[in-house]
Amino acid sequence: MNRPAAPARAAALPALSNRILLMSGGVLAAAAIALAAPSAFAQSQPGGGAPLTIQALTERPALNLSAYGEVKTAPDMATISFGVVTEASTAAEAMSQNAARMNQVMAALRRAGIADRDVQTSGLNLSAQYDYVQNEPPRLRGYQANNRVTVVINDLNAVGSTADAVVAAGVNQIDGIGFGLKDPSAAENQARQIAVRNLQAKAALYAQALGVDLGGIRSLTEGGGYAPQPPRPMYARAEMAMDAGSTPVAAGELTVRIDITGVYDLNR
Repeated sequence: MNRPAAPARAAALPALSNRILLMSGGVLAAAAIALAAPSAFAQSQPGGGAPLTIQALTERPALNLSAYGEVKTAPDMATISFGVVTEASTAAEAMSQNAARMNQVMAALRRAGIADRDVQTSGLNLSAQYDYVQNEPPRLRGYQANNRVTVVINDLNAVGSTADAVVAAGVNQIDGIGFGLKDPSAAENQARQIAVRNLQAKAALYAQALGVDLGGIRSLTEGGGYAPQPPRPMYARAEMAMDAGSTPVAAGELTVRIDITGVYDLNR
């Protein structure tokens, strides 16, 4: 009675074999797809989680280089910082004396051709002055008023005569002088061109040394640029400017520098 069932089991074997072949074919097809597109493929997570994406990226080699360009140019303006310092027994008297002398200084600047827009108060201070004796408490001597002004001079030939004029009018401290450019754009553009040429030459040199071809540039970043000089000490006092003739002032040259950074592709 059990023998007729044997053909049924034998008949089921080809169907199972076909399923195994179909599954194997599916695995091979999935492997072929993964090999054909290695940049990205998804793999299901156990338990029904989100698919895990695997990426294989091949980045092109690149050069990251820096260079700069410099231009020497003559300044066409100057900035002078000076002040009027007065002392008196009372605060009110110190301020009053300072104001009177500063009004004379402002009048001298106008006579020298300095426009009001080029004159700016840069500091105003009133402080108590003490005498210190050992083993004794400080003793109030009086008060000091200090009014400081920064002046822009657009004619470099008038720098020395302007300094002399304000000293004659009451200025008793000159802090410093700085030189600058009214419009630095031309010098900056020239420095940019030099910087780019230097960067290109450096990139070509590296590519030649590496034995590869230089590709296009990916990015270019700029830094630096023109910055006005801060006033430098002039070491001038009232008695120094009272000599015959104007105080000599040498403008010299300014350096305008542009820094750049570039990233280049390298072709293998």
